[in-house]
Amino acid sequence: MKIVLAYSGGLDTSVIVKWLRETYDAEIITFAADIGQQEELRGLASKARHTGASRHYTLDLVEEFASDFIYPMLRANAVYEGQYHLGTSIARPLIAKAQIAIAKKEKADTLAHGATGKGNDQCRFELTYMALAPRLGILSPWRIDAFREQFPGRAEMIAYCKKHRINVEASLHKPYSMDRNLLHISYEAGILEDPWFDPTTRRNKGMFKLSVSPEDAPDKPEYVELEYARGDCVAVNGKRLTPAGVLATLNKLGGRHGIGRVDLVENRFVGMKSRGVYETPGGTILMQGHRQVESLTMDREVMHLRDSLIPKYAELVYYGFWFAPEREALQALVDETQRCVTGTVRLKLYKGNIITCGRKSKLSLYDMNIASMEGVKSWYNQNDATGFIRLNGLRLRARSLVQGGPKKR
Repeated sequence: MKIVLAYSGGLDTSVIVKWLRETYDAEIITFAADIGQQEELRGLASKARHTGASRHYTLDLVEEFASDFIYPMLRANAVYEGQYHLGTSIARPLIAKAQIAIAKKEKADTLAHGATGKGNDQCRFELTYMALAPRLGILSPWRIDAFREQFPGRAEMIAYCKKHRINVEASLHKPYSMDRNLLHISYEAGILEDPWFDPTTRRNKGMFKLSVSPEDAPDKPEYVELEYARGDCVAVNGKRLTPAGVLATLNKLGGRHGIGRVDLVENRFVGMKSRGVYETPGGTILMQGHRQVESLTMDREVMHLRDSLIPKYAELVYYGFWFAPEREALQALVDETQRCVTGTVRLKLYKGNIITCGRKSKLSLYDMNIASMEGVKSWYNQNDATGFIRLNGLRLRARSLVQGGPKKR
C-alpha cells in the first residue's frame, strides 16, 4: 500500500504519518503545497522523513493559486454569507489536485488528509479526489474509530509525539489553529470557540499576522490605483504585476492600514455553526476595486443576474465543489460578464476603510451628458419617462381601483 498524505507538519499530520505507516504497514509519501504560507514550510521535508515518510514533495503553486483559483473567484465577487472571502476554501481544490498528480507519478493507490471529521476541509479534499481521481482510495484518519480512540485529544497526540521524538513544539503554544496562504489567514478553535471572546484587545491582538488593528494604522491615508482588464487586476499604481504579485503587494499595503479583518460565525457544510476570524487585506481591496470598475462597464441586467448567482457560487466554493459541473457552468457565465470590465479605480485606504475616490474606463457605459442635471442636451428625452412610468404603474392602478390597493396599516 502506498499513501500520499497532504501534510502541513503540524500536530495532526505529524501524528498521522507515523500512525498510517504503523497501522497499514504502508509507504507514506508526504506532500505540502506552497501557496504563500511562507515560514510554515521551513524544515518540512526533513521533519516528514524523520516521522516516517519515505519521500516528501513541496511544490510551488503560488502563481497557479492566484491566476487559476483566486482570480476566477474574484471575477465572481464571491463572498460566503456576506463576509467570508473563502481564503481557505479556494485553496483546498488546488492542494488536492496537486496531491493527485503526485499520487499518479508515484503510482500510489491511496490519498489521505488530516482534516477533522467535523469540518469543511474533509469535504473539499475528498470531493476533489472523487472528481479528478475516482479510482484512488481515500483515508481520513479522523473518521476512523481506532484513530479517535487512540487520540481523543491533543494531550494524547502530544504524548505520542514525545514518545516517537516528533518535534511539534511550534504548534503547542498557540491556543487556536491557524491556516495561511496568499489570500488570507484564518484563525479558529481553542480560545476562539467562545463567540463572545474578543481577539482585538491589546492583550490578544498579537494573534494577527497580516494586518495592524485599525486604531494602530497610520493617521495619514494612502491612495492606490488598480488597473483591471477583463475583470482581473493587472497593475498596481501603474506597475504591471502577475496575479500573485498583485496580491502580495496589496496584502502589504492593506495590512499596513488595517484592511480586511473579519470575525464571523459561519454555517459549515456539515451542519454546525463555527466561529472564525480572518485577515484578507489584498483580497478585500481587489473586491472593492473590481466592483467599482464593474459599476462603469457592466450592463445593469447582466450585473443583477450575476449578482443573483454570487451566493450559489460562493456556496459551491465553500462546500468543495470547485470541480463540479455547475461551478464550471457558472464560471463560464461569470467570465462572459467580464469581457468589458476593463478600467482603473482609485482607492483611499484609511484605518480599516477602503474609500473609492474615482474610476475610469474606455469602455464605460456612464454618459455624463445623459446623467447630468445641468440641462445638457443628449439623446435622452425626459418626456419619455411619462409613458414609462404610466406603463409600470398600470397594474398598481388596476389593483387599487378593483381590489382596494395595498393593505393599510
